[in-house]
Order: sequence, then structure tokens, then C-alpha cells
Amino acid sequence: MGKKLLLLGLAVAFIISLNGCASSRKKDLEIQGLRNQVTALESQTPVKTEEAVVEQVSVETMESLDKTGETKERPSARQIQAALKNAGYYEGVIDGKIGRQSRQAIRDFQKANNLSVDGKVGKKTWAALKEYLQKKVK
Repeated sequence: MGKKLLLLGLAVAFIISLNGCASSRKKDLEIQGLRNQVTALESQTPVKTEEAVVEQVSVETMESLDKTGETKERPSARQIQAALKNAGYYEGVIDGKIGRQSRQAIRDFQKANNLSVDGKVGKKTWAALKEYLQKKVK
């Protein structure tokens, strides 16, 4: 009789443990599904952020123009990056930081436009580059 109760108890414990594993697997699948959705949303975020930054740069540009259509001051790093991106020379994120990738894009733009290649946006480079703030070419 004791062996039968022991076997019955083991069988019940085994069935309960199997049931727990099934619900655990279901939760794991749900968690993985949620992780996949988060990953998909995160991959869309840089695109939306980039579009918002380009729009903000356009607004900043319009605000910085005087009556003659000339900029009142030096362009911001974000304006430079946005113009380079629109011109097809910059593939990075518009973050307002002129780093190695931005400087290389400036040099490439200068070379393609027969400007002095120094990696800096001076008056001549900006005069050629600023038209790309509002329009995409490449």
C-alpha cells in the first residue's frame, strides 16, 4: 500500500511538473514575441529620429536667414550634416558632432565641387553646400 501511494504521489508530481513546463514554455514564447516587437520598433526609431532632426534643421535654417536669404551666422554642425546627407555625402546620424565621418564627407564634397579640400566648412564650402539643406539630390 505504501508503494502504491508513493508511486501515485510521484505520478502526480510528474504530471504537475509537466504542466508547469508547458506554461513556462508558453511564457517564454510570449516573451520572445515581445522582444521581437521591441526590436522591430527600435529599428524604426533611428529613421523617425533622423526625419525629425532633418525637419528641425530645416526650421533652424529658415529662422537663421536674413532678408537677403543669406545666413546670419556660421552654420551649425547639424545643418552641415543635414546638407551633406541630402547631397549624398554623409551616411551617419545627424548628431551635431563633426567627427571623422563628417570631416570625410566634407572633404569628399569639397573635392567633388572643386573647392579647397581641408575638411572644414568655410564660406565657399558653405555657399556650395547650403543649397542642399532644403533638397535631396542623391
